[in-house]
Amino acid sequence: MTAEAGFPRGVKLGVDVGLARVGVAACDPDGMLATPLKTLRRDEKKGSDLRALAFLAAERDAVQVFVGLPRSLGGGDTESTRMARAYAEALAVELRTAGSGAAVRLIDERLTTVSAHRALREAGLDGRRHRQVVDQVAAADILQQALDMQKSLQRDVGIPVDDGLRPHDGR
Repeated sequence: MTAEAGFPRGVKLGVDVGLARVGVAACDPDGMLATPLKTLRRDEKKGSDLRALAFLAAERDAVQVFVGLPRSLGGGDTESTRMARAYAEALAVELRTAGSGAAVRLIDERLTTVSAHRALREAGLDGRRHRQVVDQVAAADILQQALDMQKSLQRDVGIPVDDGLRPHDGR
């Protein structure tokens, strides 16, 4: 953790989970700017997307992974919310199994995919090409929101996800 703030300094990842794809974003060690990184094909049967995400976290020595939690506009749970929670739990287990110390946290992500599509349209990207990058842009939006909240509140944000393998350290 940083001396002046109640959240860890270091590279952080943002994750936007969908039925077919998983968008990934990363930030610099100072947590200034989230940038789109990669789109993974969702693989519920074999979990190759979870392994790839754990590899990305290890490769970048990530300290946290923020998974978007898509709540309804009223703040309630939906099927997508339940899917994101289950994915975050599976990711936490995969990270621990791979030896990563990165903590997984859920962060409210209402409307990030909608705003990502709008930003891509405004940037002049053809609608057919949105699918290739929209999940990455949504992941960057999720991560940037978490970074901005951490700095503003001077504490950690989001809901910690327990991996079920060891006591959660609160990061």
